[in-house]
Amino acid sequence: MMATQGKKVWMDGTLVDFADAKVHVLNHSLHYGVGVFEGIRGYAGPNGPVIFRLPEHVKRLLDSARLYRMSVPFTAEEIARAVLETQAANDFVPSYIRPILYRGEPALGVKNRGGKVSLAIGAIPAKKYLGEASETGVRAKISQYRKPRSDAIPSYAKAAGNYLNSYLAGVDAADDGYEEAILLDANGYVAEGSGENIFLVRDGKLYTPGLESDILLGITRTSVLQIAKDLGYPVVEKLVSVNELLTADEVFFSGTYAEIAPVREISHFPVGDGRAGPVTRDIMDVFYRAVRGEEPKYASWLTPVPPLARVVPRATRREKGSA
Repeated sequence: MMATQGKKVWMDGTLVDFADAKVHVLNHSLHYGVGVFEGIRGYAGPNGPVIFRLPEHVKRLLDSARLYRMSVPFTAEEIARAVLETQAANDFVPSYIRPILYRGEPALGVKNRGGKVSLAIGAIPAKKYLGEASETGVRAKISQYRKPRSDAIPSYAKAAGNYLNSYLAGVDAADDGYEEAILLDANGYVAEGSGENIFLVRDGKLYTPGLESDILLGITRTSVLQIAKDLGYPVVEKLVSVNELLTADEVFFSGTYAEIAPVREISHFPVGDGRAGPVTRDIMDVFYRAVRGEEPKYASWLTPVPPLARVVPRATRREKGSA
């Protein structure tokens, strides 16, 4: 995914041109990975652009910052309005929106907690994260790299440094011809993909790893759990063994950028008949209707995007560089 097509980036209260969104090369977050971020989706709703589960994403961003002891100079409401402003300024859907809290000033030293915490929000046109495999079925490799324990790195936080092992797992899988990696936890149970949560189906029942496997609590994952329950499918969060995964009737990934992607093969073991199974298709169908605003039951998941001039009155916008 190359972020080359954005128009505007929101930086501490000011919209700047995409090419001008810059920070110092000696900033603390670049050198030590102490930054927290979100991936948020914008969709075309029935009456204009909408943001999917905006309050939940903002809450997780602030929770992540708290775990990394970052003092955030913005309220949840201000961050939500900034996301809406960024979407309105970029004026394309579907979009992938990336808010990040970081320390952008020169500040070396691992324990350095001084300096300003800044907020930047960019947006790019959203494509299928896993390419054509998102529709036809993903080939995934069980990775040699394990998901870190939460007593080493807090898995609840969506933090920049947390993704080093996801990067290693993902590029290793790609080098072997797979579209994605599956990481196990420190005890050898299934955890998640390099950037997605994972579900399996056995005998019409859904299973997914829980917090005991040091997963990120995905917002799309939460949505899938709700949809599955509403459709009448039993759902179990539990420790999932590799053997259970390899003998599942269906497997699929869920994530903000990946949305819902069926898995057709895992480390050369075929999954089902190599296509999205009936349970996966049922959940995908409801999910995609929900994000387009076609499912009234899930209307509360969508936040309408007002025109730019109405998002934040000009007189109340922060000046660039202010806290």
